Amino acid sequence: MEKFINDWKETDTRTKQAFTELLEHLNSLDDITLDFNARPGVSYSLRPRHANQTERSLFAMVDVIDDDPDERWLSVCFYGEMVTDPEETGDLVPEGLMGEDGYCFDLYEYDLGEMAYLKERLTQAHQNAAK
Repeated sequence: MEKFINDWKETDTRTKQAFTELLEHLNSLDDITLDFNARPGVSYSLRPRHANQTERSLFAMVDVIDDDPDERWLSVCFYGEMVTDPEETGDLVPEGLMGEDGYCFDLYEYDLGEMAYLKERLTQAHQNAAK
């Protein structure tokens, strides 16, 4: 993952900054491990898992969509019952997260408000995964 981040050239959309901030936020949460799945030309997927999870291998996915390396964007997805979406900005994706219903939030450029919202969702999913 370190090589991927170091090789990623930031653009005006600042999606690299968004990804690294979400990574830092995840690293601040207790009792998690991170898995990184690289599929160049398709996506780079960061998958956090809480130590208490027994039935699922993750509680969220932070994907860097890589269909155009000069215009990468983020898709942050959660299991449907693990987060709320009070602002209704996520897309409900039937069977979209490891075969289960989920919510995905797409970020095409860095936005402080959207970043705060995504961090809240990550924290909420983390808390629900701990149960």
